[in-house]
Amino acid sequence: MVTTINANIQQDMKKINKIFSLLIGFATLMMACDSIVDEKHLENSATVETVELLATQSTTGGNEIEFNMLTPGVTGYWDYLIGKELASRFTVTFPVAGTFDFKYVGTLGAEFFEKSTSVTIDTLDHEVPAEWSALLGEDAVAGKTWVFDGGPHPDRRRWWYMSPPNDPMAWANALWNAAGDCCPPVDASGKMHFDLDGATNFTYYSGPNASPVKGSFVLDLANQTLQINGANILGAEEPRGNPDGLYQIISLTENKLVLYLAFNADETGWTWVFRPELNGTGRR
Repeated sequence: MVTTINANIQQDMKKINKIFSLLIGFATLMMACDSIVDEKHLENSATVETVELLATQSTTGGNEIEFNMLTPGVTGYWDYLIGKELASRFTVTFPVAGTFDFKYVGTLGAEFFEKSTSVTIDTLDHEVPAEWSALLGEDAVAGKTWVFDGGPHPDRRRWWYMSPPNDPMAWANALWNAAGDCCPPVDASGKMHFDLDGATNFTYYSGPNASPVKGSFVLDLANQTLQINGANILGAEEPRGNPDGLYQIISLTENKLVLYLAFNADETGWTWVFRPELNGTGRR
């Protein structure tokens, strides 16, 4: 019996010694690794003041602009309001007139920075899609306000209604004229404002005296979509609207904005018809 206990103790001691040896070896290896680490600290390659941004119009007051970040060692991207670009040098045909601050967001090496350059566009001498001025109005910085093209009470007109799902061509077919017949959205007397005052700003008001809800928008004319971020359009109440804020543009003219959602939470399509606000009143 004693012999067996002693043998077990010896085996346990061998195991402990092996573990202890492994720990010592691991600690030695870590110390060896630490001794050869060459710590390097990030350093700035320039100062914000010395970062040189250049925005050159191809014609005096024109809307074709070449952007150029001239300072070596600085990396980042251009934010030119309607889009972003990683290239240091590129050319954009800006779609609206006005004075705008175009921003470069980057790193100096050890710190991030933002710096802007101002450009005044007096004339659209390079062709641009008409939808931009239609959405934003003559003064894109001041922007333009849109309201429902009807209501706010049931009026037999079609401005917020159920449409066939997954069929943009059938947007005008009202399977149920919700707002016109009986049941307008809760924000039928509200409004929404689009502008380019420093950013692509979208502001939602649920009613004439409501507090503003700030967001942003992306007008994607290549795919004919309007993306709203941080807020939503009028009449987006569940289950009618899209919680992700993405809508298909059926029509965008100076006097009318028609949006369509192919498939909502109620498994139907839905159509919105808006018009510009009249004389600041919001209603007809």
